Amino acid sequence: MLDDRFYMRSGSYAPRWSATMALLVTNAVCFLLQSVLEFYRLFPVATYFYLSPDGLAHGYVWQLVTFQFLHGGFWHLAFNLLVLYFFGRAIESALGPGRFLKLYLASGTVGGLVQTLLAWVLPGLFGGAVVGASAGIFGLVAAFATLFPEQELTLLLFLIVPVSMRARTLLWLSIAVALFGILVPMDNVANAAHLAGIFTGWAYIYWIIQRDVFSRLPSVRPLARRPRELVRASSGKRSLWQGRKHPESDDLPPAEFISQQVDPILDKISAHGIQSLTERERKILEAARAKMAKR
Repeated sequence: MLDDRFYMRSGSYAPRWSATMALLVTNAVCFLLQSVLEFYRLFPVATYFYLSPDGLAHGYVWQLVTFQFLHGGFWHLAFNLLVLYFFGRAIESALGPGRFLKLYLASGTVGGLVQTLLAWVLPGLFGGAVVGASAGIFGLVAAFATLFPEQELTLLLFLIVPVSMRARTLLWLSIAVALFGILVPMDNVANAAHLAGIFTGWAYIYWIIQRDVFSRLPSVRPLARRPRELVRASSGKRSLWQGRKHPESDDLPPAEFISQQVDPILDKISAHGIQSLTERERKILEAARAKMAKR
């Protein structure tokens, strides 16, 4: 579905054991242990490791993490692992393993906490323990749609009918389904956790990842706010010279390098997001960070 995209290809720099694969294996192993312990009644897994208001009231704060690696059945697990496999690889390639794991766990934790708080306030509508990786999974869907909103996806409806849509459309559809499930609760689905996971995934990309580009270039930010006419003001001869040759960053004075190379890239990030950058533009930003560090 996504293997033809550049961010899905494994490069020489990619570790053989990715964070996505580690999560897939961990979820599968935890479900196996959960099934054995619950079937033979060897340990009260639900009491200590499912997320519930009673558990948090007793101080079982680890439930905010453990519930994300347990599931309500085989198909619950299979769906989550399938989505994790497809979206996790793309997001990990874009963010790196560390940020990818923070995104995944933060989405799951916030989603579970919101669902539990609502269960505390409205036990008739949101009562019951929370279990499953779905909040973290929906956080990945939101993150993917924020990073690659125009990416065309082909999904199998009911695992049979192929349906194509853009990532942005899938995100809005997921939000609509979660909202409907909150307004009309059914089938013991933690829709509030799904919606909170979606918001967390979007917020992580929009407020932390994209804003981080600017925060790591503090000296450049004021320059990026100048009117674009100042950047475009160049003579015809200079434009002709630039058309023949792109000067290396080390050959330009810092101020000129920032105005010519960095300002347009920062404007592009502001308008279209960091996912719109080309490989060359990313390298220019890295060069800018190096120049700022030398000051």
